Amino acid sequence: MTTPLGLSADTARHVPAESPAVREPRHVPLAHLVRGGIVEGVHHGSAVALGPGGHTVFATGDTEVAFYPRSALKPVQAVALVRAGLPLEGAELALTAASHSGDERHRSGARRILERAGLTGDALRNVPDLPYGAAEREAWLRAGHGPTRLAQNCSGKHAAMLLTARLNDWPLEDYLDPAHPLQRLIADTVEDLTGQRVAGVTVDGCGAPLFSVSLHGLARAVARIATAAPDTPEGRVAAALRAHPEMLSGTGRDVAGLMAAVPGLIAKDGFEGVQLAALPDGHAVAVKISDGADRARMPVTAALLARCGVDPAVLSEFATAPVIGGGATVGRLCAVDALTPPAV
Repeated sequence: MTTPLGLSADTARHVPAESPAVREPRHVPLAHLVRGGIVEGVHHGSAVALGPGGHTVFATGDTEVAFYPRSALKPVQAVALVRAGLPLEGAELALTAASHSGDERHRSGARRILERAGLTGDALRNVPDLPYGAAEREAWLRAGHGPTRLAQNCSGKHAAMLLTARLNDWPLEDYLDPAHPLQRLIADTVEDLTGQRVAGVTVDGCGAPLFSVSLHGLARAVARIATAAPDTPEGRVAAALRAHPEMLSGTGRDVAGLMAAVPGLIAKDGFEGVQLAALPDGHAVAVKISDGADRARMPVTAALLARCGVDPAVLSEFATAPVIGGGATVGRLCAVDALTPPAV
């Protein structure tokens, strides 16, 4: 016997606490851009690292205020779809949680998901766009193509939403309506995995409903996915992400590179400077860069993963980025000293 969430009847559901506060976040400096020995730029934000038991290893900024996770929420959304009967595994399940680059394997994967529902790309309701990856976008434009729904980086998620709706005999035309059974299920799963009520609902860039939680709650959610038993929806999603990081992102993307460098890690980025990562032992980190700068996301994440016990040498390529002047390296972008583990 299962519940509407797809949980077995004897599985304890996490009862969500109150929703996080809605107010202006109290962010703090997280990353410095140093040029010629002088701090030229400062990226503010908030960050949290959790230990295997869910205790806080490190936190700075405002980790309890409500914010929108953007695409970093996709692994949680994928869990909701699997709970509702989504039968995908492997690469196609990874694509369900992807912000993909839009190359042929990504577009073909989305088509295959739609075909399982007896649908074509015309059924998608995400926003038409060019491929997200720079090389993929350039090749697409050279071939004379314009924006399409399949090329848009969320097409895998939308295709999987449609397949889930079809399998449950739910309406297809309004699958993005927050009142749709599919979206109510996703909201319920967000509350279950984060352990807190949703603070607000808006529309993400792709057109799907987006649910606001806290950075701390999002770290709890990714930790639950990373540590789940293999035969659970969470465990199935985690296995797919670990096995297919380039379906989750794309060739040359930093998320795929980080997952390849740290065995067992699952990671997901989101627009506006959001990054999640979690280890199989339950360590998890969540980062929000307040100005939305993508360049500061990974150095801060690397510093937190080092606090979680990952070898800093393994993280070195993600921990800094060079600052160039006159064709030479004259500085670096890096996490602030306060984030660096004392032993490093």
